Amino acid sequence: MKAIVCREYCEPDDLVLDELPDLTPQPGQVVIRVRAAAVNYSDVLLIAGKYQVKVPPPFSPGSEMAGDVVAVGDGVDCPVGARVSATTFVGAFAEQAVVDARTVSPIPDGIDYAEAAAFGVTYRTAYYTLRTVAPVQPDDWVVVLGAAGGVGLAAVDIAKLLGGRVLAAASGSDKLGLCRERGAEAVVDYERENLRDRIREVTGKAGARIVVDPVGGPYSVPALRSLGRGGTFVTLGYAAGEIPSVPLNLVLLKGITVRGMEIRTFASDYPDEVIRDDEELDALFAEGKLRPFIGTRFPLDDAAAALRAVAERKALGKVIIEI
Repeated sequence: MKAIVCREYCEPDDLVLDELPDLTPQPGQVVIRVRAAAVNYSDVLLIAGKYQVKVPPPFSPGSEMAGDVVAVGDGVDCPVGARVSATTFVGAFAEQAVVDARTVSPIPDGIDYAEAAAFGVTYRTAYYTLRTVAPVQPDDWVVVLGAAGGVGLAAVDIAKLLGGRVLAAASGSDKLGLCRERGAEAVVDYERENLRDRIREVTGKAGARIVVDPVGGPYSVPALRSLGRGGTFVTLGYAAGEIPSVPLNLVLLKGITVRGMEIRTFASDYPDEVIRDDEELDALFAEGKLRPFIGTRFPLDDAAAALRAVAERKALGKVIIEI
């Protein structure tokens, strides 16, 4: 099988396309013939050795995929040939991937491989955040940073679906236009406008109720300052490349709650809620009420370009590698 391989911690252009042996499942595992894999910012960090959990090279990056089951291990009740999506820590940027059978989900009728691959990690991240970690109430102002990216656009979709009012923060007219198309009521170009002032202008005296931040960097503190009393700030990642320092007096004076949400540990932190959230989200996907926006598709041999698009924050919605 062909696979993108990280032989040592590196930049995207240093990855290689290699020929590897076909995979064999162990008990409880499934081998998938991957048809589409989604690119996430965590993939960029993993190949550089900068993610909070390191994977020793060599490895194939990629954490979410969709394809066809080609082999199953002992104890797995999943038919060969089934169309499925799945998640794994690494291994999706390859013609075959072996995954824990518990991460496998059937692809609903009418949904293609690319949509199925694009949905899992980003929409679960956003749904867990806005359903459980910082529950949206009707008419709450929800500020989404990096709103045109994968997690950001999923948060725009979900906040709107749950009855919130969305202020989408991104850079450039193309990104802001996409956010409006997806239901954002207001937008702010945080590279050209004063983020705090614009949020206050839009949300009024009450201020924002929730900030969803997958970006970090220079945008976090201005967004935090825009929260109304008792608001919630959720940190999801640091795509801007800088982990911000938060003045705790802002938290004290407004009674703000600052929370972190990491999808890798959500199930152990919220064992009851994860069952509810997954059932609700899967139903919304199957019913067509939520659909990912796929901005760009790349072939497997151009995986470096796909990763660069995400690393340089040029992507609109999800970036997909078709295999």
